[in-house]
Amino acid sequence: MEIKTEVITINDQQWEEFTLVNNNGMAVSILNFGGIITKILAPDREGKLENVVIGFENYEDYLDNPGYFGALIGRVAGRIANSQFEMDGKTYTLPKNDGENHLHGGEPGFHKSIWSTVPFENGEETGLTMTLNSPDGENGYPGNLRMTVTYTLNNSNELSITYEGLSDQKTVLTATNHTYFNLSGNLQTDIQDHEITLDSSKFVELDEELIPTGEILDVDNSVFDFRQGRQMKDGVTSEFKQNLVANNGYDHYFLFDKSKEVSAIVRESESGRELKVITDQPGVVMYTSNNLPEGLKLRERQSVQYLGLCLETQASPASIHHDNFPSVWLDKDEKYFAKTTFSFGTF
Repeated sequence: MEIKTEVITINDQQWEEFTLVNNNGMAVSILNFGGIITKILAPDREGKLENVVIGFENYEDYLDNPGYFGALIGRVAGRIANSQFEMDGKTYTLPKNDGENHLHGGEPGFHKSIWSTVPFENGEETGLTMTLNSPDGENGYPGNLRMTVTYTLNNSNELSITYEGLSDQKTVLTATNHTYFNLSGNLQTDIQDHEITLDSSKFVELDEELIPTGEILDVDNSVFDFRQGRQMKDGVTSEFKQNLVANNGYDHYFLFDKSKEVSAIVRESESGRELKVITDQPGVVMYTSNNLPEGLKLRERQSVQYLGLCLETQASPASIHHDNFPSVWLDKDEKYFAKTTFSFGTF
């Protein structure tokens, strides 16, 4: 196990990139800027290590990063309708950064903050403990919030992310990571042939602005049924309205049935790579990069639509405006805790 550190100067800022390496050679590179995962080297069925996430060729492009590549997201991951919410009789107004709506915590948000970072290594695992203080009123959110995010890589090729938060006022919080996975290795192909399995029989209906309508739909007899495995391209070619509103693909919240230990499995047949997701979170936003612009300079190639798969484990921002959704409300001095493990293997 080892940790490599590199200092990167961007304009007048100095960032640090930490690379966690386990005894198998698997490596995960993370910036203290936004907690961004810039690269993950994982083996294929022949043992060949290749990058399995989307990352920019030039670090300065993370300053803008409209696709949120690899970043920590918060305070609230996802969209908040009409950029406001009511709590205890008071209306809180948030910045509009997605039409009339508020997306992924606003600016700067977790994804554009410099996190205080302490690396650790104990022989069995290596990682980073990252902390951030978000002041009361930042981007309209109430409460002084202290966040701690821990990235941990072990010798079983498991990358775990734990999120801990504490606020001195009642507030809203659900954090996630916005890494785009591509198991083909070095972005050799898009993800349309990736097979995805989800432990989910229900998903959230979206309107034309990708805001939840308040309806929770059954996946039965639809291309949203991933319980037995399904290739992502089924949603690309589908004429189902929910695929069309997401620009021919998926950008939906799936509620986990919690019938299995593993909540999601992704497989890529050519490389033999497999990604398993184990989480304590109630659901996941599965985004298939339907709106990824073409021509961005990535580490291995230029971007194209459907080049990456995001599995954003989290609660649901729809709980702010609708009952019966996994809640994002956090009471004063209530401890927020969430954990997701990405386990890399082969089949």
